[in-house]
Amino acid sequence: GPPKGNHTRCQTPSVPTDNAMEGGAQQSSLWEPPEQDEGPGERDGGEGLPEVKRSQPLFIHGSSRQPQEEPRASSLPSIPNPFPELCSPSNSPILSSPALGQGSPREGTSHVVKVFGEDGACRSLEVSAATTARQLCETLVRRTRALHDHSWALVELHQHLALERCLEDHESVVEVQSSWAPGADSRFVFRKNFAKYELFKSNASLFPEVMVSSCLEANKSMAHSELIQNFLNSGSCPEVQGFLQLREAGRKVWKRFHFSLRRSGLYYSTKGTSKDPRHLQYFADLTESNIYYVTQGKKLYGTPTEFGFCIKPHKVRSGVKGLKLLCSEDEQSRSCWMAAFRLFKYGMQLYRNYQQAQARLSQPPWIGPTPLRSVSDNALVAMDFSGCTGRVIENPIEVLTAALEEAQAWRKKTTHRYSLPAACHSSPLSAAIHRTQPWFHGRISREDTQQLIGRQGLVDGVFLVRESQRNPKGFVLSLCHLQRIKHYLILPSEEEGRLYFTMDDGQTRFADLIQLVEFHQINRGILPCKLRHYCTCVAL
Repeated sequence: GPPKGNHTRCQTPSVPTDNAMEGGAQQSSLWEPPEQDEGPGERDGGEGLPEVKRSQPLFIHGSSRQPQEEPRASSLPSIPNPFPELCSPSNSPILSSPALGQGSPREGTSHVVKVFGEDGACRSLEVSAATTARQLCETLVRRTRALHDHSWALVELHQHLALERCLEDHESVVEVQSSWAPGADSRFVFRKNFAKYELFKSNASLFPEVMVSSCLEANKSMAHSELIQNFLNSGSCPEVQGFLQLREAGRKVWKRFHFSLRRSGLYYSTKGTSKDPRHLQYFADLTESNIYYVTQGKKLYGTPTEFGFCIKPHKVRSGVKGLKLLCSEDEQSRSCWMAAFRLFKYGMQLYRNYQQAQARLSQPPWIGPTPLRSVSDNALVAMDFSGCTGRVIENPIEVLTAALEEAQAWRKKTTHRYSLPAACHSSPLSAAIHRTQPWFHGRISREDTQQLIGRQGLVDGVFLVRESQRNPKGFVLSLCHLQRIKHYLILPSEEEGRLYFTMDDGQTRFADLIQLVEFHQINRGILPCKLRHYCTCVAL
């Protein structure tokens, strides 16, 4: 045993500070060496026994401020360390375990992050503590050779709680991963999210007038662009109000309350729609919480509708206890609340993320030839190719006339439109060429289609093509419009030995599905809107 008077001290793991959470360069160790006390001989005025220190893991700082090594006692032999990996924070399973998430991520230390695709495949990546969600997405886009745009996102998924949220571009991936509970079924998923920056689009309408306090109090309408412009000028998000279903703590009962989002936080009224301070009850601090979508609300939490969301405080690491579960009446109401929460929590940082994402589209991050972009990201303009050289049509009336003429040309039954022989049109290769396209998803069910489009964003123009389950030879075009998913049957037909596809009983015919999709990316046709974004799943 150690001599009398010897003292050893074990430090508890350090708690992350605000500076560390913001990506500061402060370093903290899970273990600290005991303070050097004066030897027993110096305290008593004489020479005492040399101090024997117990073996314990130390964090060796890489900076020049490394503490001076204490002189080794002459009575102890110099024995090499047989387990050097236990003293290395980057390799030690004790010091670098993600289970010890209380400590802040160290700068300069590599961390392993697992990312899953929508098909369940997993890829492990080595990242630094300062790696953001946007940087990790760009790395995955390069490695999977996917089309580069700002709609790729990293989603935090808690399967055991049926909660998910899209990480903002500036968030630290390692910091989010360190907040997970040990052994929890949590993961990162790499997928599209077309609705991420939809609130900054001029044609968006995420804030209904009946839910915006300024519109109701002034008794006037205010466009979505005007609300966003007020936010950019003043830095304050729109004050949103409306009825939500609230699950009482510790019970499975849901009650309807009138909620108000103000600058000081989220409140609900205990007396109807009263805004009297006596009736307003403080509900949640959004700055110290994260907002999640509830994916299986009726099954796990008994939500009255399928449009549930959850406010999860940072201090809640696992379990249902402490979650603040809410439920809206429809998808439009939920989208409004979620957009307001994001503006409230992140403020101007959210708009800076959007500006940086727009700038990256014109300047790809990799070196080499510029990759092809999807049609949804190209600026489509009307062109006139009737002369020797093409020209851009700038007159809006002429643009409309050209579009109508082109649509009529597609409807004409012409036999000389395609130069391929009739046998080639009926060949298996021509009938199956659509299987190579990223928007074709094969034989998936109607329910899986709605879930896939819902996960990738209920934005006008999001679509996919799949095989019909009722008609063995038909296909289905699934399209999102006004936050609702509609399905259009595509039937094959044959006339004079030529195979074609149609959605309007043969009035408009297409040689294959690729031609059908390309036409409706430029022309609306019988659809309520043009095809803008296709749902796709990449293999990691």
